[in-house]
Amino acid sequence: MNFLAHLSLSRGSEEHLIGNFLADFLRKHEQRAMPPAYQRGIELHYAIDNFTDQHPAVQAGVARLRKKHRKYAPVVLDVLLDYVLAQNWNTYFPDETLAEFTQRMYRIMEAHLHIMPPRLQERVPNMIRHDWLPSYGTLPGVAYTFERMKTRVSRPEWLEGVVDSLNRDYDLLEQEFHVFYPDIRGFIRFEV
Repeated sequence: MNFLAHLSLSRGSEEHLIGNFLADFLRKHEQRAMPPAYQRGIELHYAIDNFTDQHPAVQAGVARLRKKHRKYAPVVLDVLLDYVLAQNWNTYFPDETLAEFTQRMYRIMEAHLHIMPPRLQERVPNMIRHDWLPSYGTLPGVAYTFERMKTRVSRPEWLEGVVDSLNRDYDLLEQEFHVFYPDIRGFIRFEV
């Protein structure tokens, strides 16, 4: 899953949340150098990834996307799951709007910027300034995410047509999400 979903699943302290957010950005030696509360968040991140990769609803989505997006199908699905989560935010979080949630996440990120490696101390303020989190819930935001991603992958042509895939399969993606997301929320209750 991508940023929005990972952050939505964070529980516990701010350090725990930041560790979950940072896990994919940190090298192994940087992860080991983090204080224990952040390391617990990193461990949660990998537990979420492992659970997600093994879930039948996620595997079905990846298999369907693999035909067009090949080896990038899992990454494509991660971003599309954030889109579906944003579309269904009030179903799962009726007490906090997506806008309120993202602003709270940005305040926490800013408060913990000092713990992040220098490259992230530059990137996170840009993320906040451009309000990336809710953009995953818009078609232009999804398209922009993959345009940026194309510049960093060996086969950018396999990321063509992601928005078309989303539009074509949205009903299936949403059905799979509604099976998967409650399951992972239940799993997190036991992990934290």
